[in-house]
Amino acid sequence: MQMIRDGSRGTFDLDEFLSRPLFAHLATASEHGPRESPVWFSWEEGAFWIMGDGGDAFPKRVEEEPRCAVGIVDFDPNTGLVRHAGFRGRATVRPYDRDRVGRLFSRYLGGEKAGWDDEFHDALDDTSLVFVRFEPETVVVRDQSYKVTSRPTSADTDRSSKKQPGN
Repeated sequence: MQMIRDGSRGTFDLDEFLSRPLFAHLATASEHGPRESPVWFSWEEGAFWIMGDGGDAFPKRVEEEPRCAVGIVDFDPNTGLVRHAGFRGRATVRPYDRDRVGRLFSRYLGGEKAGWDDEFHDALDDTSLVFVRFEPETVVVRDQSYKVTSRPTSADTDRSSKKQPGN
């Protein structure tokens, strides 16, 4: 994977970043234009492993057009942390793998399966699940963190208390 550097911004430890349970956004193409899917992922064997249902639209789009992109942002307004990694590459659809499903769930839900919601226990044996294996060809890594001069209040960060335009 080629790392594209932007000299104006800092970088960070990409392996540590990818080891964390952050949300990724998978961007794919469709005949109706680009599509974006927020996803859980695992980083194994130099690739992203993204789980989907065999009936989901994004695995079908990957089969039709394997070129896609993944973006991940770690943001904390309380500390000014803003780290971004953007990947471009190709993906393939791979079959169900119970062990990989278990590792993915443990990454986001914790290692104690007893604490998982029943839907995740049921999904461990759901053979309709598939994986999208995304192999990045390039990555742009940017640390765009900033110095916090005042802390946001809970009213500033609580979006549920504010009516959003169009709602």
